[in-house]
Amino acid sequence: MGLEVQPLAAGLLAALVGFASTFAVVLQALAAVGATRAQAASGLLALLVVKGAVAIFLSLRSRMPISLAWSTPGTALLIATGMPVGGFPVAVGAFLVASGLVVAAGLWRPFGRAVRAIPVSLASAMLAGVLLDLCLAPVRAAGAMPTLALPVVVAWALAWRFARAYAIPIAVLVTAVIVVLATPLPEGALADIRPHAVFVMPAFTWSALVGIALPLFIVTMASQNIPGLAVLNSNGYHPPVGPIFVATGLASAVISFFGGHLVNLAAITAALCAGPDAHPDPSRRWIAAATAGAAYIALGMTATFAAAFVAASPPLLIQAVAGLALLGSFGAAIQTALVREDERVPAIVTFVTAASGISPYGIGAAFWGLLAGGAMLVLARSRRN
Repeated sequence: MGLEVQPLAAGLLAALVGFASTFAVVLQALAAVGATRAQAASGLLALLVVKGAVAIFLSLRSRMPISLAWSTPGTALLIATGMPVGGFPVAVGAFLVASGLVVAAGLWRPFGRAVRAIPVSLASAMLAGVLLDLCLAPVRAAGAMPTLALPVVVAWALAWRFARAYAIPIAVLVTAVIVVLATPLPEGALADIRPHAVFVMPAFTWSALVGIALPLFIVTMASQNIPGLAVLNSNGYHPPVGPIFVATGLASAVISFFGGHLVNLAAITAALCAGPDAHPDPSRRWIAAATAGAAYIALGMTATFAAAFVAASPPLLIQAVAGLALLGSFGAAIQTALVREDERVPAIVTFVTAASGISPYGIGAAFWGLLAGGAMLVLARSRRN
């Protein structure tokens, strides 16, 4: 019986860490692209419930620990991009197109190979550029509101030293305490905290397709799905890739109509479910991933409360917590971007362009960064030839 409790505990831990670490980033990202509080809460609800249900389905069907997550790099991209012309419906249209690209990568092998052929250095540099501004938020918050931000940063640093897996949840908890003490919720803010799904009719523009959908698809594939597969492979699991991409892409398409962006293979929390700590018997670890899925569905019932709480918090403080949560992703992206010496300058060009925040023709900096870096890489290779 003790061994069966082990995967249940591992799954619950994975869900709690995955939710507490980045739910504020998701809400901030949806608000950044124009979502109202109700729409952002609906998006969070849809992400949690659908990714939980699909994780249960895939894990039960394959008897493998297939853990899902929302696209954390994608949330950073949305924050950096900001609200497109046309507002949130245009962003939702971009989510829907990105979902279709994931499905295409699963169904059409040549397209999947083409996506995997995008240099990892450039994709990582683009992600690092997108993350940079948000990762500066803890420093800015400490300078602008030290009495509120410094306790959060100190709590995170101490937890990172002594209980690294819990560093961000502890920072979120400290932030919650500070918000309750320093910035009381407006009267009536929690009058109705029942979960509500809000349908959003998508709209489509070329600038959003190029500036949001394409970069969102690329960073999700490069920074979530591929590392997620690597975690599974390193633990002895080799699931068929196509069906997973199709399932997560279709799930993301459903979620987009209710305000959420992409779901994908988990990378960080996947290790909690796929590793030996989940169960000594690899054939029983799927229970951990299925348990995490069930826990995500339950956490979805808190989406409206979470949105109200974040909306009442000082924005810079929420950005600081988000920046702390993304420091690890930023470090990994920078490291990967600079590994190959022959691609280092193109990667740097990608990074600085993506970090610049420029948006010619209404197209975000992430796309221009990938384009500029790709052009530099072509020049470098033509010189060698």
